Amino acid sequence: MCTGKCSKCTCTKCIGIALLPLAVCAIISNLLLYFPNGEVLDASRITDLVWFFHGILGAGILVFLPAFMMLGIGEAGCCANKCRMVLSVVFAALGAAGGVYCVIISSLGLISGPLCDVGDEVDNYLLNQTSWSICKKPENVILWNIVLFSLLLLIGIAEAILCLIQVFNGLMGFLCGSCLRKRKPILSHQKQLAVSQIKQLDPNLCPLFHGTIYYNLAFIKIKNYTLSSF
Repeated sequence: MCTGKCSKCTCTKCIGIALLPLAVCAIISNLLLYFPNGEVLDASRITDLVWFFHGILGAGILVFLPAFMMLGIGEAGCCANKCRMVLSVVFAALGAAGGVYCVIISSLGLISGPLCDVGDEVDNYLLNQTSWSICKKPENVILWNIVLFSLLLLIGIAEAILCLIQVFNGLMGFLCGSCLRKRKPILSHQKQLAVSQIKQLDPNLCPLFHGTIYYNLAFIKIKNYTLSSF
């Protein structure tokens, strides 16, 4: 019996595997925001929200930590101890905070838009695509920012949800107790193995000798299993 259930360890490993590509995509998306339309611009011409490192730090580094921790627990198998489950909860909460941080900054980036004049008459540049052509340089900077900030927004939401699932999973595993192996079915299997070997003996032997062999062999099998289980 595992901490909670054995399926929880498998779920933890799957969450860790899912978080890794999300964190990589977040870092790449954040880096691309520094180069609108693939051009190198002065730092003063790039929106200030990019310098909050919401994709590199929030949805990237802070998510890598719980991802590797979850993978470690999954590799440990069904009998990961309570200490690891507590650490997974702490790191998962940290990853969830990073995801939420990425969501907040990305939302602000979509609302404020890039550093580009789209005209004073425009109330909402996101819904008025005709205003995007007003910005001549850098070319397609509005579409560039919308796509990358939207991608970071979705990544942050996905990471926060996965990390919160692991927080719940880890807490349930910690409260349900530690792993205990089921020894009774294995013990009965050892008995069956001893009986099957005894049945292979010559039935023409003396009944007294046959009975002595039966009990000695069964005792040896059970004793050997008991010693090997500790």
